[in-house]
Amino acid sequence: MAVEAEQKIWVLLRLGLGWIFFWAFIDKLLGLGFATKSSGAWINGGSPTLGFLSFGTAGPLAGLYKGIAGNLLVDWLFMLGLLFVGAALLLGILNRMSGYLGALLMLLIWTSALLPENNPMLDDHIIYAIALVGISIVRPGKWYGLGERWARTAIVRKCPVLE
Repeated sequence: MAVEAEQKIWVLLRLGLGWIFFWAFIDKLLGLGFATKSSGAWINGGSPTLGFLSFGTAGPLAGLYKGIAGNLLVDWLFMLGLLFVGAALLLGILNRMSGYLGALLMLLIWTSALLPENNPMLDDHIIYAIALVGISIVRPGKWYGLGERWARTAIVRKCPVLE
């Protein structure tokens, strides 16, 4: 199947967003010195949620987010979410689930700092969420990814939500 220009844009969007999520996971896990210093790495005992949820939250839900900052369950859910969404998007599998879960994660991060500083309604998290919902609908993993092969597996044929 020939891949048209529109399909290539969706593939690039899928890969770009996948890399953003996967990179966030790797940096928080290993503390590569970009967003996370080595001393704050998850493998060194740091919490991937403590800093942002303690000091980066604002608005009407800030108290809720500050209250869960550094919670072990929240740390695990956050890191597993980053890993799942990033890896699935990069591989081109589980497009529906990874797109919707990634959009949910983006909306949760957006609500942690209401209202956004530079625009009272819209920021990059909302744009990412919209793009991720688009990925859930278009499912561009079938182009330059493992999505087509994944869709033919018995488990996906039995449970299409896994496509």
